[in-house]
Parts: sequence; structure tokens; C-alpha cells
Amino acid sequence: MRAAVLRYRVMAYVTGVVLIVLCFAGIPLQVFAGNVVVVKYVGTAHGILYIVYLITAYLLSRQLGMKLASAPTVILLLAGTIPVLTFVVERWVTRRFINPALAAAAAPAARSAATQSQ
Repeated sequence: MRAAVLRYRVMAYVTGVVLIVLCFAGIPLQVFAGNVVVVKYVGTAHGILYIVYLITAYLLSRQLGMKLASAPTVILLLAGTIPVLTFVVERWVTRRFINPALAAAAAPAARSAATQSQ
């Protein structure tokens, strides 16, 4: 599970940064300066990265036991479409779902280690 969490966090931050660059640098350059280079390349990169983000977020939601049609899963999957939201949702998912799941996974391992040492 830790590997899935790491993949999700990396993709959330990368997707969020690229979307911020696209929205707050690329689009103003396109509109006000007529420069479409940033939008062309950063927009394409964001599109590809968002697909990878969707896959990693979906796989994480399956490992966390989140239902596909539930509001938290939909929010998790759509977070890469609104600037800055990936950072907010990543922190929310970590507190609400990831930390309890990691603690629950660590509890049986700690119990088995304690019984083996006795």
C-alpha cells in the first residue's frame, strides 16, 4: 500500500504543478501576448499526466476500499482538473483515508512481532 500512496502523492503534486503553470502562466501568455508555445506543450503534458494521475488515484481508491460512485472517489479523481485542488485533496485523502489504512495495516504486523518475541 505504501508504494501506491507514494505513486499517488507524486502524481498529485506533479499534475497540480503542471496545471498551475498552464493556468497561471500559459493561458495569460496565450491571451495577452499571443504566445501559444507554453499552452501547446504544457497543456499536452498536463493531459498525459492527468491520465496517469487518474490511473494512480483509481488504483489507490481501490486499495483503500473506497466505492467507485462515492463522493470522495469522484472528488479524488476530478482533483486534477481544478488548479490547486490536487494539493488540497491530497491532504484530505491522507488524513481521512490513507493514515487510518496505514495504521490498520501496521497494527497486525506489530501484534505478530510482539507475539513472536515472547
